[in-house]
Amino acid sequence: MKTVTTYLFIGIFLFSISAFSQYTEVINSNRPGVSKSAFAVGTNVVQLEIGPYILNEDHALLNTEDRSFGSDFAVRYGLLWPQLELNLEGAYQSTKRTYVNALTPYETNYSNFKSLTLGAKYLVYDPYKNAGEEKPNIYSWKANHGFRWKDLIPAVSVYAGVNYDTKDNPFVAPNVEGFSPKVMLATQNNFASGWVFVTNFMLDRIETDQSDFSYILTLTKSIFDQWVLFGETQGISSDFYADNLIRFGGAYLWSKNFQLDTALTFNTKDTPSVFGVTLGASYRLDFHTDKKIDNGTSAKDELERQENAKGNNRKQRNKRKKNIDVDFND
Repeated sequence: MKTVTTYLFIGIFLFSISAFSQYTEVINSNRPGVSKSAFAVGTNVVQLEIGPYILNEDHALLNTEDRSFGSDFAVRYGLLWPQLELNLEGAYQSTKRTYVNALTPYETNYSNFKSLTLGAKYLVYDPYKNAGEEKPNIYSWKANHGFRWKDLIPAVSVYAGVNYDTKDNPFVAPNVEGFSPKVMLATQNNFASGWVFVTNFMLDRIETDQSDFSYILTLTKSIFDQWVLFGETQGISSDFYADNLIRFGGAYLWSKNFQLDTALTFNTKDTPSVFGVTLGASYRLDFHTDKKIDNGTSAKDELERQENAKGNNRKQRNKRKKNIDVDFND
């Protein structure tokens, strides 16, 4: 088994997580990439994520060339509590395999689900829960926008799900069929200046002939208000398949409920070599309603109150600037 050393995410775009809810005004997609955010979509939010792809795999030892197309998909729903999310995820693929070194080269075609999983994710720790209570340092821009040691403490969620594999599925190991468990630990750090770092550590198809351990590390960076770039590494280790995949790409926020994305996937070996291109989209059906908080106002009203307070503080700071020298190098 290969040694695990690294990881992701995708947080994606404007993570304005407040003290009262994980719900955000802008869609929070797991795309681009394949890692899973530590945060849920928000109560009464239905989110659809889909990514058609093409995939080329050439195996030097088996002398095969696989040309595939398919689509991965996810349906996510926030249920009961802001920390809880139910999701159905999977990928369906059709492959044409060519045996190139046979006396008479020939082809075979097959299609099936590469994965189909129903699960639930729950946020067990949120270091950003009381972020709205922090007061800015009016004397230092660097103190408010630079690196803070406490940002190294991540949000943490746990996931449990069940896979379903059909009999004689060509994309899994022989004798793997029916139901099998999957578990995951996900972490997420939201750093200053739009950087987000996500890690996933997974055990998949537990107690089968394809019991996988995998990790994903994803780093994203928001560019302006509507663009995000990402880089990701994924390690997979089992007796059936092992690989180290690398992904790069980006996403564009079309509207607060709709996102487009694209990504390239490749590896550095030839058993098989991998090259894939994905075009994806995420769409949110937003039925979320803010709950009342302790002071009797809704979450939306509280956010507006905090923004107004920031505006008043800004006016006061401008007055003070006439009388003090602001140190930008603290």
